[in-house]
Amino acid sequence: MYKGQPRHIINSHYLPKFALLANTLMNYIKAKKLTMSQIFKNDKVVPVTYVQILEKPEGAILKVGDILKVTGTSKGKGFQGVVKRHGFGGGPATHGQKNRQRAPGSIGNTTPQRVLPGRRMAGHMGVDTVTVKNLELVEIDEAQTKAAIKGAIPGWRGRIIKIRQ
Repeated sequence: MYKGQPRHIINSHYLPKFALLANTLMNYIKAKKLTMSQIFKNDKVVPVTYVQILEKPEGAILKVGDILKVTGTSKGKGFQGVVKRHGFGGGPATHGQKNRQRAPGSIGNTTPQRVLPGRRMAGHMGVDTVTVKNLELVEIDEAQTKAAIKGAIPGWRGRIIKIRQ
């Protein structure tokens, strides 16, 4: 982009080549999270997530034992305090304290007279894009429409997820 150019106009010769191809090629499998369950495999209980495969690129074949990366949107938790959101310890319950058990404590020094950027505080939690790596494909049907993936997948039931090999 050059000075004076409108921001909504992007010339293709300023973009790297892979950025142009990323929008045209489908390099992931589009699926829908169905439910979580457990199966027995080799005398062990294995937690699995069942997914329904909606779209996949041409030539993509899934087989049992594949290691996958699954990307989805995490569940929303709403407005949360610092104990749940960041794992703060909270204050003591005794020694003259009142209503300080889940408070954040001090939020900065006296000298700058402002709160420095990046301070961990209470706020909205969840609804983030999360990628879980090294998940194993445990089962898949013959038509390649439903699969069972070992472990937990981000998001709630019915949510669209992306699966990469």
